[in-house]
Amino acid sequence: MIQTVVGVDLATQEFNFYIMMKPIYVIVIFSAALLFTQCRSGRMITKAIAPKDSTKIIVTKTAADSLALVESTRADIKKNYISYKTFSAKIKMDIEDNKGKKPDLLAVVRIIKDSAIWISVSATILNLEVYRAYITKDSVVLLNKQDREVTYRSLDYLQEVTKIPFDFKTLQDLFVGNVVFFDDTRMTVKKYEDLTLAFSAGNLFKNLITINSGDKLLQHSKLDDADPNRSRTADFTYDGYSSSNGINFSTYREIVVSEKNKIDIRMNYKQFEFNKDLSLPFTVPKNYKRN
Repeated sequence: MIQTVVGVDLATQEFNFYIMMKPIYVIVIFSAALLFTQCRSGRMITKAIAPKDSTKIIVTKTAADSLALVESTRADIKKNYISYKTFSAKIKMDIEDNKGKKPDLLAVVRIIKDSAIWISVSATILNLEVYRAYITKDSVVLLNKQDREVTYRSLDYLQEVTKIPFDFKTLQDLFVGNVVFFDDTRMTVKKYEDLTLAFSAGNLFKNLITINSGDKLLQHSKLDDADPNRSRTADFTYDGYSSSNGINFSTYREIVVSEKNKIDIRMNYKQFEFNKDLSLPFTVPKNYKRN
């Protein structure tokens, strides 16, 4: 059963941030926002190789790259793709948008691959659970534990709200740290001494990824909208790699989504585990009203 917390001072400014959020935006924070990242190292890399338009530079410089380089880069990408059965993590999140920094969030995420994603969101300042979400291949169920409301939506609705073509696999990859919206069958490659740059132009996004030439680990992914009429851009930077049972996992990421507005999210994975037995407790109390 889900516990309900009462007697909390809802007038607290920090707490009001969570209470006043529309429930579906919790999923947006953990999905849409996860889709785009940039940290200091990422900005330095992007600035160094592409002061104005990284996409054009990559295309012109990599036209003469050999097939062997493309094939070896494709192998590096596939080698570091995280394959798993279950995944769980505890994530501290710092969020900042055009209106300033928001109170910190603590998220517990559990995934049974290709089946369900379970998310519990807590307000760290008060140490209480605010929202709980359950996502499957075709649905999203969200509990607003303070207003005692339940929201039922389709995964298609999440795509409508975020304006991002999510599918269930993409959401899984975002949490785990696999590169998204990158077609390695349609890529060009340029190799420098310390970095390998690979560019892919898909139907939805152009994606420029940066791989460390030494350890072959993904460092950065820069997304630009393929639609010339839109200014949607995104940057992913991956840092703080930790190895667990042969899996190289990025424990620190930062996320920036930019179009008309901008949101910056820093994610610090405090704990993570792969391939452990998981339970996904999710019950809707009878006294919750449907939103």
